[in-house]
Amino acid sequence: MFFLTYASTATQDLSKADLNELLAQCRKNNADLGVTGMLLYKDGNFMQVLEGEESTVRSLYAKIGGDPRHKGEILLQQGTLEERQFPGWSMGYRDLDSHEASSIPEYSEFLNTPLTGEEFSANPSRSQKLLLSFKRNM
Repeated sequence: MFFLTYASTATQDLSKADLNELLAQCRKNNADLGVTGMLLYKDGNFMQVLEGEESTVRSLYAKIGGDPRHKGEILLQQGTLEERQFPGWSMGYRDLDSHEASSIPEYSEFLNTPLTGEEFSANPSRSQKLLLSFKRNM
């Protein structure tokens, strides 16, 4: 199983309705492609992990790179896994700017780290820890 984690910045402020529409598109497209994963959004930044067949995930990442809703994609981590870390999730999602996010027990200084590439490129495994922490609490 191949996975890829990246961060990017929104090109404009996204409303809850915009985020819900994006999420609905991701879930449908990913389900059709056999891709699972997680999407996080905070302070105008995205972090996403995609997992599936390598050629499918790479093709989807290339398509995402052309999406005008975000810019500055930074590949944080990629590799292979024994099994999916987000099975059954065509796209898990958490808006880290929401009030509910701050009430999660694991919400700590680590989870307050901005979701930009600079903070994660030095230690890409942090991105995986962040995503998995939210998986456990959804």
